[in-house]
Amino acid sequence: MLNSKQRAYLRGLANTLEPIVHVGKGGHSDTIAKQADDALTARELIKGRVLETAPATSREAAEQLAQAVNAEVVQVIGRNFVLYRRNEKDPQIVLPRK
Repeated sequence: MLNSKQRAYLRGLANTLEPIVHVGKGGHSDTIAKQADDALTARELIKGRVLETAPATSREAAEQLAQAVNAEVVQVIGRNFVLYRRNEKDPQIVLPRK
């Protein structure tokens, strides 16, 4: 579970990221979950976008995807969301202390 200081730090890191996961009219699918899982393993922090044609809201889509890949929702703004999952084998992001 992230605290507010860690969330703020991750939001700052995600500011420069481009969305790499796109949730469209098909909604949440295994393909999107696999893509997000691979990206989180490689990067730990990803940004996604929910397209206007998606059946779910941005918050719902982000939470569904986070649950599917065992990640945490860092932020949801408009149609964009940010997910974080620590890589236990090779951590790249060092979070501030609690």
